[in-house]
Amino acid sequence: MSEQSSQAGLSPEGASPEAPADTPVQSVPEYVETLVTRARKAANRLAVLPTTVKNQALLAMADALEARTEMLIAANNEDIEAFGTAPEKRAMADRLRLTEARLAEMAGGIRDVAKLADPLGEMPKMWTRPNGMQVGRVRVPIGVIGIIYESRPNVTADSAALCLKSGNACVLRGGSEAIRSNMAIAQVLSEAAEKCGIPAGAITFVERPERELVPVLLKQDRSIDLIIPRGGDSLMRLVAEHSTIPVVKHDAGVCHVYVDDDADPAMAERICLNAKVQRPSTCNAMETLLVHQSMARTWLAGVIDKLVAANVEVRGCQKTCALSSAAKPASESDFGKEFLDLVLAIKVVKHIDEAMEHIGRYGSRHTEAIVTADYKKAMRFLREVDASAVLVNASTRLNDGHQFGLGAEIGISTSRIHARGPMGLEELTCTKFVVLGSGQLRE
Repeated sequence: MSEQSSQAGLSPEGASPEAPADTPVQSVPEYVETLVTRARKAANRLAVLPTTVKNQALLAMADALEARTEMLIAANNEDIEAFGTAPEKRAMADRLRLTEARLAEMAGGIRDVAKLADPLGEMPKMWTRPNGMQVGRVRVPIGVIGIIYESRPNVTADSAALCLKSGNACVLRGGSEAIRSNMAIAQVLSEAAEKCGIPAGAITFVERPERELVPVLLKQDRSIDLIIPRGGDSLMRLVAEHSTIPVVKHDAGVCHVYVDDDADPAMAERICLNAKVQRPSTCNAMETLLVHQSMARTWLAGVIDKLVAANVEVRGCQKTCALSSAAKPASESDFGKEFLDLVLAIKVVKHIDEAMEHIGRYGSRHTEAIVTADYKKAMRFLREVDASAVLVNASTRLNDGHQFGLGAEIGISTSRIHARGPMGLEELTCTKFVVLGSGQLRE
């Protein structure tokens, strides 16, 4: 994916608006420094705001999105037009597109966040030491979170809502392909929030499109506490190379469904069709289907026919092609590939061990699923398969913060540090120790 409105604050060409003749244009380092310093100041105030103020702001933000639907879709249409409609861009265009329904869903997600319990101030446990001193941990905001992402304008709304509720300021850098949409959304949200008492800078959007800006942003470790990148390999490499700030990766989703020999055929069919077809451009869509050879003999050809009827291009191994003339021969590169489109790789395997070996070799540790009626196999799959979420008898599309009951999510972490899987409110906090004493000294 590449790093790339008049109504949203940009010219149609995607360049920054012209400054008045007597206003000097800031250099990239100066511009970034201005933004992150403002966000840092906002974070200090946001961390201690009452829950009621934050919830009022969230509800106002949701209302504002719906009230400005026409303007937001107009800005998005400019992005779509600039992006183009070539067939190879179909999947990205779907991720980019805003509709009334998607904006209503974004507003609903923000309202869901407002309903969630505020994680700040939680004290998971407290214990008393032999000297009478009480020690505990309390949940606090991380501080300033930088989010660098591509396409999908809903990320702007989800990120702003979750960061605000968890007491974090956010610095948002969207991809150039959605610059007008993201700027418009960020403007609507920040204006609504500030009217409710949220400090200016709590929702900060990086409006300038220069490519050299991202490496500069990734060096702001004195003001930004965490970087969350969401995008393709090139973005991940850029972040890994330049960031001096801790990073939680939201990497590619090469997701598998393994259909075992004793799976319920009807259930397996429903799960596989949903995992591939329901919204193929998302990171939790199935990209490879693995089928036990016994199941494949009687089940696979019919499922392939239904996939093809849903406009899925099926690329199968030699055994798959022998079972169905609708399948095209798969190349080695098709396994381990994130298509983000109506394309599916299929492989027939001898047993669960071969399926897990395939997942271990080609998977991205994002989302993996097994369909089986065998409890022992299900538990073994849960225990041995390494991914941010492992599902039994359920679609990979369910690996989602809203579906898991977390409200909106800021993304699905594939990292192994403090957060893994969908990142909701709790994953956007850390803890600090608190001590209650009565004059204790260290001897």
